[in-house]
Amino acid sequence: MSPFLLTRTLPVDATDAALRADVLHGLTRHPKTLPPKWFYDAHGSELFEEITRLPEYYPTRAEREILVARAPEIAAASGAKTLIELGSGSSEKTRHLLDALPGLHSYVPVDVSESALRGAADALLVERPDLSVHALIADFTGELVLPDTPGPRLVAFLGGTIGNLLPDERAVFLKSVRSLLSPGDALLLGTDLVKDEKVLVAAYDDAAGVTAAFNKNVLTVVDRELGADFDPADFDHVALWDRRQEWIEMRLQARRALTVKIPGLDLVVPFEAGEGLRTEVSAKFRKEGIRGELAAAGLRLSQWWTDSADRFALSLATAV
Repeated sequence: MSPFLLTRTLPVDATDAALRADVLHGLTRHPKTLPPKWFYDAHGSELFEEITRLPEYYPTRAEREILVARAPEIAAASGAKTLIELGSGSSEKTRHLLDALPGLHSYVPVDVSESALRGAADALLVERPDLSVHALIADFTGELVLPDTPGPRLVAFLGGTIGNLLPDERAVFLKSVRSLLSPGDALLLGTDLVKDEKVLVAAYDDAAGVTAAFNKNVLTVVDRELGADFDPADFDHVALWDRRQEWIEMRLQARRALTVKIPGLDLVVPFEAGEGLRTEVSAKFRKEGIRGELAAAGLRLSQWWTDSADRFALSLATAV
């Protein structure tokens, strides 16, 4: 079996420090915000897996449909010897690409979770004993230093996760990805597309209430890690479509006027009745918009694939 290498580029206490900084910054501004990455403790990750199986939540199925149908074309267009996946998680969807890349030498999953990286690598190496896996414990929104692996390299950023970044953040992120690419390398980007408002809102406000539980889980994380006294029952889950920005915005809306104490930060946070705490933005895209954002980062859109219902897109971009 090929060796499994794991490189930590985040300090061991980086997650705790980042949570403290995000809570302090987000809950002392107006409007109040928390980044969506704090949904994903163990329970939050389980809830999200449940969300991906809900009838209303189409993005995971739509992206998988494209990968199953188009993986050979993606492989041929990229000619990749190394696959780098940002925010790899369980690496489940990546298997379709791995299967389509017979000449692949190395897989470089990048994630903040060491347990997710180890679990995914163990499963992959049982299935593919000749594959070299070099995992990175890193935040893909920060500066990445990639291992020395053979090119061409294909950087994959799947799941529509780029939509969780605000426009300025997307611009910075895409430029940072461009800086990782050499001639012949490419970016495979997953983006959810603009569609009917009712379809979009339903995907983030399902009838079973799973997304509501997922949204409120961020409060449980803050309670556990920082000793806060948030009561999730004091907040309603809200999902709204912003037509101007073309994004879904998830909020937690206070049912009454209340005060939350966060001893871990020596912070007291007042909420007015009806006040919202924004927990996620999920931007939806159009092809020309994607082309423009890629071009601004020094990337050329070369291939574009959608699912059969034109709900989701995978685009391949090369450095210019």
